[in-house]
Amino acid sequence: MTSPDARPTEVPTWPELLRPVLSVMTSGENLHRKDIFDRAAEAAGLSDSAKSEQLNTGGLRYEQRMQWVLSHLSRANLVDRPARGYYRLNDAGRAWTKEHPRGMTFREANQYFKPFWSPEVSKQPNSTTTPKAAELDPLEKIDEGINQLTAETAEDLLERLRGTHPDFFEEAVVQVLLKMGYGGADKRGRRIGGSGDGGVDGVIDQDPLGLDQIYIQAKRYAEKNTVGREAIQAFVGALHGKGATKGSFITTSTFTAGAKDYAAVVPSRPVLIDGERLVALMLKYRVGVQVRQTFDVLAVDEDFFE
Repeated sequence: MTSPDARPTEVPTWPELLRPVLSVMTSGENLHRKDIFDRAAEAAGLSDSAKSEQLNTGGLRYEQRMQWVLSHLSRANLVDRPARGYYRLNDAGRAWTKEHPRGMTFREANQYFKPFWSPEVSKQPNSTTTPKAAELDPLEKIDEGINQLTAETAEDLLERLRGTHPDFFEEAVVQVLLKMGYGGADKRGRRIGGSGDGGVDGVIDQDPLGLDQIYIQAKRYAEKNTVGREAIQAFVGALHGKGATKGSFITTSTFTAGAKDYAAVVPSRPVLIDGERLVALMLKYRVGVQVRQTFDVLAVDEDFFE
């Protein structure tokens, strides 16, 4: 039975748009996603009516599907993202394009790209248990779609954090800890970054008098600018200078093995939060994000028929 809300669409599925999107990126230049959308729409021969189709949420259908293409290609490391909103086909992507001159069918695309989205499968690269899209229960399909949307939001959130002013980032991490429940009902926390901050960027008071405090160091680094042991040593020294025993070092990048090993053995045991964990906490506690849309899944009320 067809849903009464279902409407026909002229826009191809996202796997059918793989080839047009890749074709406009073969030059290897950095392209903004809007330019990719416009050029790929022309390459795909989309009609004016197809390009004007809107989703219930208000966006254009063809742009959303092309964004899915870019998200899949990015997850599979076939395109690079040199700057926010920009994409570039890399060597692996060019080789992949030659191997798939006619693109992929819907089934082939789902089978190929699914491992790059599933945390369980990505931890086991040799796994062959990935279910086919056609074999998924409808609720599993919904769950899979939500997972993909959430992963994309996490990527966008981290990208935006890396582009913010340091003061904004310091305030943001304080807000994350307060939303997690630190600082009590009165939300006793504040940013203290700036000159003369003593090597810390924020503080959370765990009690009304501030006798029990958590100090924060917040570093807004690029993806490949990892935090090393020296930075953690400096933070531990700052904690010692404050007479503090609790601290958290939060960054938008990652920590080296030496930094992690050092943090695990020093008496203050600072908690290290990298970019991936930070955005996971922001999503969980709804900091910097909002619910875009909700759906009701209906089932028969068994009590009604008793």
